[in-house]
Amino acid sequence: MRNIIGRKAEQALLKEAVDHDKSELIAVYGRRRIGKTYLIREYFKKNLVFEITGLYGGSLNDQLENFNKEIKSRSRKKKQEAPKTWFHAFTMLESYLNTLKSRGKKVVFIDEFPWIATPKSKFLMAFENFWNSYCTKRDDLIVVICGSAASYMVQKIIKNKGGLHNRITRKIRLLPFNLSETEQFLLKKGIKYTRYDVIQVYMSLGGVPHYLEKLSKGMSVSQNIDKLCFSKDGVLNDEFNQLFASLFDNSERHLKLIKTLARSNKGLSRNELISQSQLPSGGDFSLKLDELIESGFVTDYPYFQNKKQLTLYRLSDEYSMFYLKFIDKNKTGGEGTWQKLFTMQSYVSWCGFAFETLCLKHIQQIKKALRIDAIYTTSSSWFNENAQIDMLIDRSDNVMHLCEMKFYNAAFTIDKSYYLNLKNKIAELRRETKTRKNIFLTLITINGIKENKYSNELLDSCLNADSLFFA
Repeated sequence: MRNIIGRKAEQALLKEAVDHDKSELIAVYGRRRIGKTYLIREYFKKNLVFEITGLYGGSLNDQLENFNKEIKSRSRKKKQEAPKTWFHAFTMLESYLNTLKSRGKKVVFIDEFPWIATPKSKFLMAFENFWNSYCTKRDDLIVVICGSAASYMVQKIIKNKGGLHNRITRKIRLLPFNLSETEQFLLKKGIKYTRYDVIQVYMSLGGVPHYLEKLSKGMSVSQNIDKLCFSKDGVLNDEFNQLFASLFDNSERHLKLIKTLARSNKGLSRNELISQSQLPSGGDFSLKLDELIESGFVTDYPYFQNKKQLTLYRLSDEYSMFYLKFIDKNKTGGEGTWQKLFTMQSYVSWCGFAFETLCLKHIQQIKKALRIDAIYTTSSSWFNENAQIDMLIDRSDNVMHLCEMKFYNAAFTIDKSYYLNLKNKIAELRRETKTRKNIFLTLITINGIKENKYSNELLDSCLNADSLFFA
């Protein structure tokens, strides 16, 4: 039994590759710490015949020596000089693969592929030749190339216009765990948090397996966050600065976009993002923004009826949001810092916006809870000068769900002020869009609602935290 939490769609794709009667070239990419290497090693542990990991900052000679070390280990040749070129290296790999007589698919795994492709090394050219002239003539190989540098993996591999053009047979963009997978992961570690606490963990660290792995059993959420993010030697105390430098070349502009979006709770349009970041518009701006989207740090939310100029971009990486709001300004506070900060009103207010982002990531779970997952729907935002709706689910059966998200550790009460706010949103949406569809008001909270005359009049449905944990 494979020891993998979640990743059902990815595992299904990998199984298809094993069952296919031709050789496969699979590209796997996603931010660092997301579990790419673990997924491939664990799934293919019985099929893995060669594995190499690129050396960060290594020279051509360093990379070739590392390659030779793995070849010697696998082939058991004690005396073997390191190759001088990548063409020679892949010839050595071909010779080794020719000696393997076992039946079934054989997996060649090249991890941190972009780090190996040093300038003027001709690594990519040699790899293209290896795939096109050798692998495609066999039917028993699965070659997996993996990288954290999304810009390289997308531009140089997936959108390759040279020897790898249309050669990738399958691609996996690995994203963070959802809430259900996060809960499973913590339970496997023996951490039995309530779902309210799992949500608090998620809003601070996201569903990044490496971050979740650092949580300690027997400590509260606030104690764990204090230890990881605010103690002098906390592993997430300075992760933010390392994160972007390792993922993107010339990451200053990526960081500029991230920090600009962090200042907006509701998201920014493209023009607003250009204006507030003070970055020049054009191809490079679009490239940087696309790279952040591909890596899962930023999410674009289409405007109702797909008005592209009104598409909103939101910072959707929980750790980055948490770091810029709390860690960056308090990292020298020492042990106990978070125990004080998490009781303050600034954190309570921030949780409201963080919970909205979390819900936007779990739209499929919300649709399932509403029992509309079998109905064709589109999800979007909508706003005008008088009202803003962050989640609008438009159904093909003459219904629209106007979704509101509220983070509150008790049954939520709709008071008169919020009642009037909701009435206004419904009226503005109907007036400006001229929709004739039924508008159902859906409230998503942690612990349901306390019924009163306002909720009885307005609400069509209310979902609690359990709804967000559907697999």
